[in-house]
Amino acid sequence: MASSTPYYRKSSPVAVRLNSVIGWLARHGVSLAGTAEMSVRGRKSGRMQRIPVNPHIWEGTQYLVSARGHSQWVRNMRAAGGGELRVGRKVRSFTAVELPDEEKLPILRTYLKKWGWEVNQYFQGVTAESSDEEIVASAPDHPVFRITVTN
Repeated sequence: MASSTPYYRKSSPVAVRLNSVIGWLARHGVSLAGTAEMSVRGRKSGRMQRIPVNPHIWEGTQYLVSARGHSQWVRNMRAAGGGELRVGRKVRSFTAVELPDEEKLPILRTYLKKWGWEVNQYFQGVTAESSDEEIVASAPDHPVFRITVTN
């Protein structure tokens, strides 16, 4: 699945609109199934960029998974090293460390179990029930960040 060109699946116009609604809801205190709005500083503009995300907890540690691949928020996160998660007035600053591919298997499998109904379309046929080998093969296409809340 991995190629020399990083995988990125562009959102459809409907998905873009839905994301804006989910982000708006999170900003106003409504979290759908655990969603939050993430803000990360733009690597070129320097302005905070916002996007709804599905924070994922595995074995007591929180992670952010990019279902759509090497997206703009991923590139910004690599440059910024952290950001903020917001649900309503609750804002939590965090630092982020990207995981190497060989550490992603259990996080991706449990992420797909929880969020597969929403993100399976971005995993090119890989699901929570896929073999370890299939999930590991998809790992380079889906960046994963371990986040640590700092406030």
